[in-house]
Amino acid sequence: MPPSSTAKTTFKPFVAATETRPELTARALILGAFFGVLFGAVTVYVGLRAGLTVAASIPISVLSISILRAFGKASILENNIVQTTGNAGQSIASGVIFTLPALIFLGFDLESTRIFALALFGGWLGVLFMIPLRRQLIVEEHGTLIYPEGTACADVLIAGERGGSFASRVFFGLGLGALYTLFQNENIFALWPSTPNWQPSFGRQEILKGAAIRADVTPEYLGVGYIIGLRVSAVMFAGGFFSWLVLLPAIYFFGSHMTGPLYPGTIPIHDMSPSDLWKTYVRPMGAGAVATAGVITLMRTAPTIVSALTEGLKNIGKNKGVAITPTRTTHDLPPIVVLGGSVVLILLMFLFLQFHPVPGAQVGPLANIAASLLVVVFGFLFVTVSARIVGIVGSSASPVSGMTIATLMATSAIFLVKGWTAPAFGALAITIGGIVCIAASNAGDTAQDLKTGYLIGATPWKQQLALMIGVIVSVFSIGFTLNAMNKGLEEFQRLPNPIAFSLSNLPDGVQNNGAFSRDHITLIGHVSTSPRTAPAAGGASIATGLPPKAISQGKEEVTGARQLILLNAIGSTTLEDGKYLYNPETKQIEIQWVQGIGSEKAAAPQGRLMATVINGILTQKLAWGLVLLGVALVIVVELLGVRSLTFAVGAYLSIATTLAILVGGVMRWMVDRAMLHHAAKLAATNPDVIDPATGLPVPTSVTPALDTESEISPGSLYASGLIAAGGIVGLLGVAIKLYEAATDRPLPRFSDHNPLHQDWVSVLMFGLLAFSLYYFARKPLDTK
Repeated sequence: MPPSSTAKTTFKPFVAATETRPELTARALILGAFFGVLFGAVTVYVGLRAGLTVAASIPISVLSISILRAFGKASILENNIVQTTGNAGQSIASGVIFTLPALIFLGFDLESTRIFALALFGGWLGVLFMIPLRRQLIVEEHGTLIYPEGTACADVLIAGERGGSFASRVFFGLGLGALYTLFQNENIFALWPSTPNWQPSFGRQEILKGAAIRADVTPEYLGVGYIIGLRVSAVMFAGGFFSWLVLLPAIYFFGSHMTGPLYPGTIPIHDMSPSDLWKTYVRPMGAGAVATAGVITLMRTAPTIVSALTEGLKNIGKNKGVAITPTRTTHDLPPIVVLGGSVVLILLMFLFLQFHPVPGAQVGPLANIAASLLVVVFGFLFVTVSARIVGIVGSSASPVSGMTIATLMATSAIFLVKGWTAPAFGALAITIGGIVCIAASNAGDTAQDLKTGYLIGATPWKQQLALMIGVIVSVFSIGFTLNAMNKGLEEFQRLPNPIAFSLSNLPDGVQNNGAFSRDHITLIGHVSTSPRTAPAAGGASIATGLPPKAISQGKEEVTGARQLILLNAIGSTTLEDGKYLYNPETKQIEIQWVQGIGSEKAAAPQGRLMATVINGILTQKLAWGLVLLGVALVIVVELLGVRSLTFAVGAYLSIATTLAILVGGVMRWMVDRAMLHHAAKLAATNPDVIDPATGLPVPTSVTPALDTESEISPGSLYASGLIAAGGIVGLLGVAIKLYEAATDRPLPRFSDHNPLHQDWVSVLMFGLLAFSLYYFARKPLDTK
């Protein structure tokens, strides 16, 4: 096409092909690896909690410019290697958190070995399959595929090379966000409540009883809301509003007079808190809504996917016959690396499936070879699609989840035909889908990175090698963070009404996993303040006669837990899905073990979506009444002309998440309005001036490039610092909780009875943090 050919002949990179500058240096790789570990962990933390992720390449770039500058003059190509290596952690983490949490929802443990292997295989596939596509997508279609994040990142690197500095804005966000989180986080100092909460109930009719308005007042949610903007955050909040202020009070109103539990609940509705109602009834609806919205999104993007795939396959090998000695800026890793690496990955996947299978899903060598080939085929197809689509719409809007759904549906259908419908085969399906999702996610970000390199004049093979190194390093932190959050955010809740149960006649969907492995746990929930006596309060096996001093701040310390039996419920009509502790002395289920991933603090909606798709095809054992209500809700939303996936995710998440994100979106709207007003005043006097608030030219039409420049605006950089600070300090809180559980030594923190532990204090401090975002978003950057 003419634009493409014109761009190809006239384009000159910032660093000429004949010029040599430091690039793949040891310090660039070390710093990039550090950022890969850091932002990989932060992405896991924020993504599991907020249900979405944000790009890390720009904050990594601005931090790299500042840090390397402090150690002497740094080359723009070195800074590019840092962001290329570090960004691999964010892209791998995005693919991991969208899929692998489904293992928990399917009733399996998160094995570190499995997470490491799947993330490594998927990450390398994404890089290897992108290499032969680089020339066509990045070079030949330079004027057609813009790759918005990659182009914005190149602008940042070029501005940094010319002396401009954006890092101070990120550091301000990091510093203030970290200081705020230290006192806000319930696992660290907990000076004020981490989640202010109001449960309305008006009059004798208890109007709105069962509803709740709450907010996780964290800097990462504030930053995420600012970056995604008011429109998306408002649609997410609309879903949360409907769930928590419409559905919950409706369920309570119609069910509070029932004397017994209503399936899938195990206790009467009038005894349930809003969180219990959400977990039991609204979350299955939300899962149905998210699954349906995901399928609709897949159907809507199917023409784009087919077009991208067709164009990609058409252009593969287009330049195969051209034998030209590559210049520095056109030198890719040789084809033997791509072919040899792909063969090695197929072999490694086969060996992994053969010698480390999912327990209960052991299949023969032929099936494992077929599964490995299936991964490569789907991986290649969707890497091609993802690498092209992100060039048009950007990484954040790429339909990676739709591609993963397609993979899971095809895989699960094959399993169904083969008769492989046992729960373990669901874990095998997510193994295949997870690798494909990670590969597609990493391919999109790899394409963005290569576009950045093309614009500034980087050496492609050095970037590709840096990406491979970034994948290797980041997978360690990703698996560790996933397991740490699952354990660090877990809760043991005493059931207010223990359930009589017989181990000799287990119902369908309930598995006996043997004796519980820990001796000491901390219970929350139904807590007595007086010594207990056996057997009425649970039996001697869990610390009969525990002295009152062991019960404080709504928590109950329990010893002797090894005598309890661990039960796992998946698709049962008797128990809600999850893990339970059974007391053999009282013959009752007394404790529910709530995993950290899937809880209100880390809902992981995409993982629940994948598990719902697999369960729906393989087992067909879902709470179909509730799931179909979610399906109907999404259809109504689509008929209203609203993109349903964002609404469905908001309906599934806690309102505590969506309300905090909405505040960030409102801050973005306020800043945009202020910038428009400021630009209008400047344009009225001089249409050619530079707007000092943004450092951008003010057009005569008074339409500042707010959207196209949002990736490097003052507010987005400060918001990126807030997100990183919230994730880093939040993970510190998780580490503290793990330390306390391992050593049985609680660290000192403020009491719940301190005078500042009030909801209004929490709201006030969050308001001040939001004001700081508004202030720094309007403060000009040093772009000279």
